Amino acid sequence: MRRGNFKVRILIALAVVAFAFIRKCSQEEINPYTGKKQAISLSPDQEIAIGLQSAPDMARQHGGLHPNNQYQSLVDNVGNKLVNSSVAKNTPYQYDFHLLADENTINAFALPGGQIFITYALFSKLENQDQLAGVLGHEIGHVLGRHSNERITNANFWKVIAMGSSAIDMGGVAQQMGQGELLKNGRGDELESDELGVKFMINAGYNPEEMIGVMEILKAAAGPNRVPEFQSTHPDPENRIEKIREAIRKYKNAS
Repeated sequence: MRRGNFKVRILIALAVVAFAFIRKCSQEEINPYTGKKQAISLSPDQEIAIGLQSAPDMARQHGGLHPNNQYQSLVDNVGNKLVNSSVAKNTPYQYDFHLLADENTINAFALPGGQIFITYALFSKLENQDQLAGVLGHEIGHVLGRHSNERITNANFWKVIAMGSSAIDMGGVAQQMGQGELLKNGRGDELESDELGVKFMINAGYNPEEMIGVMEILKAAAGPNRVPEFQSTHPDPENRIEKIREAIRKYKNAS
């Protein structure tokens, strides 16, 4: 009886795993803005709705919006210039740029659909508009790359795999594999967004070399005890600098 029950559990696990793979394959499409093949489960309208719904809470977590209208206008002007001079202008996404009051957390991030944030802690360390363009261009790259959408889809895929694997006591292994896959995708997303950011900077007339300066700022902020690359969702700044230089050569030669 035990052997029979185990065979049934194996069949259930295989059926659930097969379903997960078939569904993921059916969700694959070519990103029209990057040419990358991705498994996508959310429409642009759904991405926009998620971003708009989440934006107020994200702002509250970082002390709200910065009260200086002049600084906010600068962020808006640079961000909109990047959008209007690139393929981003021809997408369904709604781009809004937010300067957060947080003076301690050096960060910038994008929500699905075009809600983009930069903390004052990072903004205050930038030396010029070109560096600001590098930060915002990178975040626009995340939106166009549909990275949040892809990660949500991958997370759901591994949840189903874990559910099926739990029938044969392998759910924990599936969860670990899923976490590793998401980490790998995270590093790839950052490098892709760096390259797109370089392209957007060149298109808008900003100096892409200044993105290297942004990496130096991030490197200095992390300090000597920063997390090793293989344990982080972000590539090491030194490796990002190397890839940024490659992107600069690629797009300058193409222009």
